[in-house]
Amino acid sequence: MLADIGSDIERAKNHLIANEIIGLPTETVYGLAGNGLKAEVVAKIFAIKNRPFFDPLILHIGDYSQLTSLATEVPKPLNDLVKAFWPGPLTILIPKRDIIPDIVTSGLPRVAVRMPDHPLTLALLTSIPFPLAAPSANPFGYISPTTPDHVVKQLGVKIPFVLDGGRCQIGIESTIVGMELDDLVIYRLGGLSLENIRSVYKGNIKMNVSSSHPESPGMILSHYAPKKPLYLGDKETLLSLGQHKKAAVLCFKERWSEMDTKNQWVLSESGDYEESAHRLFSFLREMDEADISHILAEKLPDEGLGIAINDRLYRASQK
Repeated sequence: MLADIGSDIERAKNHLIANEIIGLPTETVYGLAGNGLKAEVVAKIFAIKNRPFFDPLILHIGDYSQLTSLATEVPKPLNDLVKAFWPGPLTILIPKRDIIPDIVTSGLPRVAVRMPDHPLTLALLTSIPFPLAAPSANPFGYISPTTPDHVVKQLGVKIPFVLDGGRCQIGIESTIVGMELDDLVIYRLGGLSLENIRSVYKGNIKMNVSSSHPESPGMILSHYAPKKPLYLGDKETLLSLGQHKKAAVLCFKERWSEMDTKNQWVLSESGDYEESAHRLFSFLREMDEADISHILAEKLPDEGLGIAINDRLYRASQK
């Protein structure tokens, strides 16, 4: 039996209190949510996703006051970012309290926490007495879901319910930041751009965005991948791979006239990075289901959300 889809917050709450796992909307992507303070519930999330236990999870909260129960401290630079961008696509990595099971953090001393900017999910989070562990609601390594139908199609036989919050507004995961000594470290670039962060934090920023031994969620190098081979690069380089009738193109602003194929998806005809991010995972999913042999993905300019989009495409690509 497939999961039901609905907007009933009370039903979602009842499933969670019963230690069940549900699909949950956020402004970034849909999450696979359960009680983040119960190790046995969090273990279900790992099992449903087939996610390796060394890859930590993010805890989602509905009110700033919950931070004090989860963290031993919140460094001032992170607190300044929280005040500026919560609720929103920002996750902070902070020293955890013992109340958080080690399975959430993969045994590491810091926990990732965020407050999602979605009215249904915020209402749900403020109605329950625990944070929600909620990685993206997809099988591990596959394309993240941006609609409730995506969740049901991928995991609907494993969960009872998906809270329907419509299509995700942003469409790529949150940006994850933490402190190492006096430096702000970005572990994953996502829906909050580097420029946004620099507008608040004036100190030194380091990038640490991929690892086989991740310190935070979202650092696994091979991730977000369609089943069809994906090649990332500039247009001129990719054209040499494209002379095949079943090749498909993921373009940034305009179709490639040099390619004799109708299988072309344009992220944003106006060159808008937010629109591109909003469409990215849905387009990859459509391409994966189309009658094509491989995907040629055009690299976006390395600025704004273009950096985060390129990061997702790189992780999905043939290395």
